[in-house]
Amino acid sequence: MRLKIIITLFILIWIALLVRVFFLAIKSNEHYERLSYANSTKTELIAPVRGEIFDIKGRPIAINELGFKVQLAPHLESRSPKSKLDEEIDFIVEHLPDLDREKMKKNYLKTNSYYNHKFIDVVDFVPYETIMPLYSRLNLNENVHLELSPKRYYPYAKTAAHTLGYVAKSSVEDLVRDPDDELTGYSGKLGIEKQYNSYLRGEAGLREIKVNAKNQTIEEIGFVTPKEDATLTLGIDIELQSYISSLFEGKAGAVVVMDVNGTILSAGSYPEYDLNSFVNGMPQAMWDKLSNSLDKPFTNKVTNGLYPPGSTIKTGLGLIAYTSKEVGSNFSVVCTSNLPVGGRVFRCWKGGGHGFVDLKRAIRESCDDYFYKASIKLGNEKMASELMRYGLGVKTGIDLPSEFVGTVPSREWKRQKYNKAWYIGETINTSIGQGDFLSTPLQLTTFTALMATGKLPKPHFAKFLGEDLVEDELYDVLSSDEKKHLPLIQKAMYEVCNSPSGTAHRYLNTKVKIAGKTGTAQVVGIKQNIKVRDLEHEMEYYTRSHAWFNSYGPYKNPRYAVTVLVEHGGHGGVATGEIVSKIYNKLVDLGYLTADD
Repeated sequence: MRLKIIITLFILIWIALLVRVFFLAIKSNEHYERLSYANSTKTELIAPVRGEIFDIKGRPIAINELGFKVQLAPHLESRSPKSKLDEEIDFIVEHLPDLDREKMKKNYLKTNSYYNHKFIDVVDFVPYETIMPLYSRLNLNENVHLELSPKRYYPYAKTAAHTLGYVAKSSVEDLVRDPDDELTGYSGKLGIEKQYNSYLRGEAGLREIKVNAKNQTIEEIGFVTPKEDATLTLGIDIELQSYISSLFEGKAGAVVVMDVNGTILSAGSYPEYDLNSFVNGMPQAMWDKLSNSLDKPFTNKVTNGLYPPGSTIKTGLGLIAYTSKEVGSNFSVVCTSNLPVGGRVFRCWKGGGHGFVDLKRAIRESCDDYFYKASIKLGNEKMASELMRYGLGVKTGIDLPSEFVGTVPSREWKRQKYNKAWYIGETINTSIGQGDFLSTPLQLTTFTALMATGKLPKPHFAKFLGEDLVEDELYDVLSSDEKKHLPLIQKAMYEVCNSPSGTAHRYLNTKVKIAGKTGTAQVVGIKQNIKVRDLEHEMEYYTRSHAWFNSYGPYKNPRYAVTVLVEHGGHGGVATGEIVSKIYNKLVDLGYLTADD
């Protein structure tokens, strides 16, 4: 019995030894092979080249300027009076004397650490033509590494600045939002560059290499090409955009030229700024001047400028009232220029009044009294909800980041925002686009396109993503009754521009017949005891009204909606008529429209 126990123990010990030998010789070998492989191979991500942006005619408007970044090896000794780091920086400056020695050293020390084994960027960009004659000499130094580093460049500088946005070094917030930007270190900051950042950035490539104990490359064992050069073609015509910018020299405001189906041909916010200043680094004095300007050059007024729309909304409100049971098609007023309501007198812009006014005349001559009285019958809640159905007070869905919503004020809106009661005087103010009513120029452009065609478009800048066409989107928001009576509104808008009594007639000189609506949006209120208001040109500049002109053309076959806003321009037609005329005439010159359409 004792012998059996001994033999059994002996067999078990041998089995355990054999299992251990098998594990060490076979199984552990696989593990150590993996460790060895990891120690001898490296995987490097390859940054893709950012895609370029073109206008509708194939002209480049955001491109990549070829250059190199200069890098130094990690762990260079930096503490002695003449350290290895100083020697290498001196070597670089000897060949590239325009570089800042102290800035390079600061960049190096900020990133260098015991745990970092990657080459360190000390200079972000040196132009290709500067580096190439020196490339071989610099590259012979094993501690210096040159890596391709394209930089964004905007050939048209200021033109379409707010639409395009710009590319600059990624912030912490950028990387939280989109960690994939870490490889390139750059992110789209505003506009199209931000909206389409992930598309334009492309996808990283991959390089797998074998290295020796000194971390030197022995062999390349795998390579995956980055997906890059993702082109983006916009609907913008940069020639038209540049021309409109010249019309706004010395003025502040915004312009939108949009195909009535939604493709934007031009969108400008004024004053503009040079996009390349942000890429290269803007001097502090320039930043202070721009950021402190009362004309707000950093705001994209097309999508983020909020203004009282003034009389421009009378077309849509007129259609709502005309087709409603509260007001109806037989409604007319006798305008005496004074409407007493709630202890106040609401005045029409025309001192002696317009006399008998129906809807068509109310739009043609912009009679305030007609809309005051129609709004009282219609009621604020219905007026607000219907105007929002027409695209006011809601986002248009434009392919730009951070679009503002605007406000169509109502009883419910005021209760939620201020917890205060609504007064009938606010209904009256809303009816002429004043009070708390706020819209963006883009909203009023889509609103005008709705009046032109009966369809509300979703505006967009992108026309092609690579070779893929961006389809237009149109929304059918009008009732059958509204569609039936829309030609009445269109006829009234035609008379605004072409009838001798129209508010825009004498200020226009277009090669095509257009229709539209002017608007004068007050910046400061008029006190009740003032009987005769100062003329706009007599007022201090920043107290003058904003001037609007919303239009479409040609009248019989609407192709484009054009919105012009001149900040503190005064009367709508006076300040905008010449600009609107020149835009339509330029559309003819560029072949988008035909004269006498």
